[in-house]
Amino acid sequence: MTPLLASALALLAGCDLQKTANQLSARSVVVATVLATPPVTIKPAAIAGLDGGLFALDAGTFPLDGGLPFDAGLPIDLRDGGLGLPAQNVVLVFFGQRQGDGLDVAPQGVPGAQVTLQQVNGPAFPLVDQGGGNYLLSGDDAGFRYASSASYQFKVVAQNETYVAEVNQVPSEERIAAFEQPSGFIDQVAGQPLTFIRPEPPQGQKLNLGFVNVFPIDASGRQGVMPTYTNVPVTPLQFLKLVGDAVGAQTEYRAQSVTIPGSAFSERDRNYIIVFQSAKTGGPRSDNLFTGSAVIAGTAVVAVVKTRP
Repeated sequence: MTPLLASALALLAGCDLQKTANQLSARSVVVATVLATPPVTIKPAAIAGLDGGLFALDAGTFPLDGGLPFDAGLPIDLRDGGLGLPAQNVVLVFFGQRQGDGLDVAPQGVPGAQVTLQQVNGPAFPLVDQGGGNYLLSGDDAGFRYASSASYQFKVVAQNETYVAEVNQVPSEERIAAFEQPSGFIDQVAGQPLTFIRPEPPQGQKLNLGFVNVFPIDASGRQGVMPTYTNVPVTPLQFLKLVGDAVGAQTEYRAQSVTIPGSAFSERDRNYIIVFQSAKTGGPRSDNLFTGSAVIAGTAVVAVVKTRP
């Protein structure tokens, strides 16, 4: 190795070490989530207690403070032979300041920043300030569409400083065989657990993170706002701990066999919606962001459950 090459490598290593040191001590933190759900058609036979007419899924979302959103709110006409849920693309970003050096205290949100999501080599989309350090982008309103295998950057400009986080090669839809019933729904005994198996990952790779939410649908066809079951972190602090403990905290989310407890389906003759998201993590790109900043992006599959005694 020539002295010139050795000096160049040493300089490069020094820059990486300096960047890592800066990120470890940085006070600013970003928690970002990107969720896409495909369009879904639910057959009338899958709807417990409904025999036609208008059916509406009300707007139901995971909490805004760092959770993963699932949203709907369109009246759908069953008389045309099915219930259509439109595709959804929603982005949430939390920007805040760490309170202390550990992960025991929640970061303090910073409002008033300019936050942008940009697909690498693609368009950029501004997020709307929701207050408290939370920023929202609804793809339905802004034209954003999740693209499998794309890479995304999040740029935050606050007090004349720019912060950048990113996630690379986001996953494609994960096919769950148990969700693809010929009847169009999962026939489930009320109060019993439901187990499904995720497909094998490509050779040499590990499973992506998997997040589950179960929402009830009442007799009038409205989705409950709160899930009957969730394993999704819902606060920025929980997301920071998830990314910070890549071995321990992520083990649950990479399991190939997933069991939803029976308490999620407690009522008989009732409909529930399972939202399963396959997601990948990213982190800070600029050295002024805390190294534990969490970016989680993925796409979901949806299943309808119909319970019986």
